[in-house]
Amino acid sequence: MAEDVPYRPISCDFHDIMEATATLRSVARIVFVDADGIVRECDARISDLATLADGEYMTLDSGESIRFDRIVSIDGARRVDFD
Repeated sequence: MAEDVPYRPISCDFHDIMEATATLRSVARIVFVDADGIVRECDARISDLATLADGEYMTLDSGESIRFDRIVSIDGARRVDFD
C-alpha cells in the first residue's frame, strides 16, 4: 500500500506495545485513520509487523495492513501519548 504522505516514524515505546500485543496473539481494539482519512476501529489480532520501502506496517489477521503512523490507539494506548 503506497502512501502519498511521507512516513513519520513512531516512538520505540509505542512500537513495544504493538510487539507485545502481537506476541500475545490477543485480540486488540485498534483505532486508525484509513487512506481516505476516515477514523476506523476494528477488533483483530496483529499477525505481523514489517518494514517496507515506504514505512512500517502492521498486518492484521484479516490480511489488512495499517501503516504505523496511521494508528491512533491499540487497546486504549494512544500513539500521541508516546510521541
